[in-house]
Amino acid sequence: MKELGFVNYFLGISVIKNASGYVLSQQKYASDLLTKAGMSDCKSYSSPMATKSSSSALTAAEDSLFSQPALYRSLVGALQYLTLTRPDLAFVVNHLCQFMHYPLTSHFTSVKRLLRYLKGTLSYGIHFTSGPLLLNAYSDSDWAGNILDRRSTTGYCIYLGPNLISWSAKKQPTVSRSSSEAEYRALAQTSAELSWIRMLLANLHISVPVPTLWCDNLSAIAMSNNPVFHARTKHIEVDYHFVRERVASKKLHICHIPTSDQVADIFTKPLSVARFQYLQLQLNVLPSPLSLQGYDKSQQPATDTEQATAIASIA
Repeated sequence: MKELGFVNYFLGISVIKNASGYVLSQQKYASDLLTKAGMSDCKSYSSPMATKSSSSALTAAEDSLFSQPALYRSLVGALQYLTLTRPDLAFVVNHLCQFMHYPLTSHFTSVKRLLRYLKGTLSYGIHFTSGPLLLNAYSDSDWAGNILDRRSTTGYCIYLGPNLISWSAKKQPTVSRSSSEAEYRALAQTSAELSWIRMLLANLHISVPVPTLWCDNLSAIAMSNNPVFHARTKHIEVDYHFVRERVASKKLHICHIPTSDQVADIFTKPLSVARFQYLQLQLNVLPSPLSLQGYDKSQQPATDTEQATAIASIA
C-alpha cells in the first residue's frame, strides 16, 4: 500500500474538498455518457421524468420495439453507476431498468429525457459536511404505482447527521393489498438497512443513539407498535413483523411525518419540477463549489431561510 495524499479522483468519482466538507460528483462520467448517446449539445430539461399523468407512453400497447436494444441497455446500465453520487436519479433509473429485456421506443424517449436533464445538471453532486452522529431514516411507498403489475415501489433514505449515506428505490416483489401493507413492507426494508448500518458503526466503535424512522402512514406505524393489529394483517408475511420486535425492544423509534415533508417521496414516484427540486435539495444534491459562480438560483423553487443558508454555506 502507498500513501497518495488526499483523494481527488477515484473510480470516476471526483472528490472536492471545501471549507464545509466534501463534494462527490461524476461530472466527467456524465459528460462521457452524453457523448456516447450523441447528446452532448442537446437542450436541457428541468426534471428527469414526466409526471404520472403524462407517462402513459411508457406502457402504451401500440408502441413499437426500439430498434437498438443494445444501446438502450448500455445507456441505462451506465446510468446505474451514476446514481452513486446522484440519488435524485435513483427512481427514474430503477424504472427504466425494468424494461431492459424488451425496450420500446417510448422507453428510449424517456432515457433521452433523463439525459437532457443530466445535461443541465452536469456539475451536481452529493455534499457531505460535519455534524452530530445521529441516524435518521425516511421510508415511503407508492401503493400499486406500477400500472402494469400493480406492484408498489419502496423508497427510503438514511442520514448520518446531515449527510445522506444510504438510499434505495426498488419495486416490491409482491403485490400489496393495501397502502398500509405497502408502507409496512417499506418500513421493514428500511429497518433492515438501519440495523446493518448500526452493526457496521458498532464494529467501527462508533456509538449512535437509537435511530428514528419517519413514516407518513399512520396505519403502518400503528401496526409496528400495537400487536393487536396483527390478527387483521395475516396476509403480510411473518418475517416483516421483525419491525415491531425492534420497536418493542426499543432499538428503533418510528414517528409520523407529514407527506409534504417526506424526503423519500423522491424515490417512489415522478414529481413536479418544484417538488422534485425541493427534495433534491434535501438530499444535499447541489452544484459543485467550482461551478457555483454560474449557478442560477432562479432554477430552484422558492426556498425558506434554511435552504438559502445551505446554498450560501457551500458557495
